[in-house]
Amino acid sequence: MKRLITITLMAGTAFLATACGPTGSGTLGPAPTGAPRTETATPTSQATGQATGVASPSPGKPIEASATITIETWFTRDQKIFLTHRTRPATVATSRLALTELIAGPSGLESAAGVGNAIPLDTTFTVTVSGGVATVSLPGWFYDASRARARLRQAQVVYTLTQFPTVSRVGFQKDGQATAAPVGRADYADLLPRIIVTKPAIGQRLTSPITVAGIASTYESTVYLRLLDAAGKQIATTYTTAHCLPRCPFEFSTHHGNFSTTVAYRLSSEQPATLQVSGESADGSNTGPVANIPVLLAASGS
Repeated sequence: MKRLITITLMAGTAFLATACGPTGSGTLGPAPTGAPRTETATPTSQATGQATGVASPSPGKPIEASATITIETWFTRDQKIFLTHRTRPATVATSRLALTELIAGPSGLESAAGVGNAIPLDTTFTVTVSGGVATVSLPGWFYDASRARARLRQAQVVYTLTQFPTVSRVGFQKDGQATAAPVGRADYADLLPRIIVTKPAIGQRLTSPITVAGIASTYESTVYLRLLDAAGKQIATTYTTAHCLPRCPFEFSTHHGNFSTTVAYRLSSEQPATLQVSGESADGSNTGPVANIPVLLAASGS
């Protein structure tokens, strides 16, 4: 007889980082952002999916028609993994939904900003979650790329699936046969960028002041923010500090920490702009890590 368990997904996304070393697999925070809801599922569940379509709730698991869930999708940018989010109709098959959205690839705005996907669009999969391990079976050709490319693909899958509290590791199968022992986020920490901007999103329309948040590993934990107008002219600037947390629930490399601040600007008309988040190098030059996020700025008071 299967024993039923209850999983509660809380509202909001609490982004966690660390300036400590890695400990165990963790999460950037609960994925759902709608009203709190309770899921009931068996300890082992299976779903099959591919690039098109959105996963549907399992039979007998009613969810309010208006409920939504916001999930992390980890794409690629500059040979690193890149965090984005998707808000979709709520489902109990969260792992299936997350992989479906991952394989579907970045949006047009994200692609224009240099976001890509190492995972081919026609990739099919099955995923089974049991005992904290998500076992993903993928076609043999998924692993046939160069070692670096295949590893980047696996990192995308691992970070996308381990956002959920029920998944701490991912086991990969090639045509139904295990390829190696299950892996976690720490195994791919070297593929994280030095700066991850969690807010705002690419293409988001913003009003002054804007909130900028993320996770960074920069010299002396200092994070610089600049707003550049459509012509590349600086219209606002500030800086903040990435703070270490007392715990290490998420496998970022050493010295990563959270940052959050606001930036005010003045514009007479709405226009596209670029949010530039950067850090200095150890010698004080301006050659440290940089993350550019294209946004749309609304007109503000003069």
